Amino acid sequence: MDGRQGGRGRPVRPGPRGRGSLAERIALDTNRYVDLCKGVAETLALLEEAEAILLPFVVVGELRAGFVHCRRQAENEGILRRFLMKDGVRVVYADDQTTHHYAAVFRQLRKQGTPIPTNDMWLAALVLQHNLALHARDKHFDHLPQLSRV
Repeated sequence: MDGRQGGRGRPVRPGPRGRGSLAERIALDTNRYVDLCKGVAETLALLEEAEAILLPFVVVGELRAGFVHCRRQAENEGILRRFLMKDGVRVVYADDQTTHHYAAVFRQLRKQGTPIPTNDMWLAALVLQHNLALHARDKHFDHLPQLSRV
């Protein structure tokens, strides 16, 4: 599977949401990219309606780190590359503004006594900076109520 086929073989395409609601720009966490590749219905349906799908650079790094430990490294890399070439899909990178969001997330989590993995703090910073909706399974993102979650 190329990570972009929906149920009934329909391609997953970012596009406007139905029923008059606003389409969202969705940031995928690593576990939800894997769900997409496995054809998980919830993720497929959400992404079919998305205005745009963004993969934070840390997610791409985590995926590629995982690829080097499996026998299907070249196949998985090809699937990822084809996914990233789709219309409406792009990688989002950190910049100077991101570091300010990261520092605020770090401070909040430290004050709350609820640390989360470093890569997920970067992901949260990018989601906040770019006003994205995060699609992730990790419960520790609940410690950041300012994140829009889908």
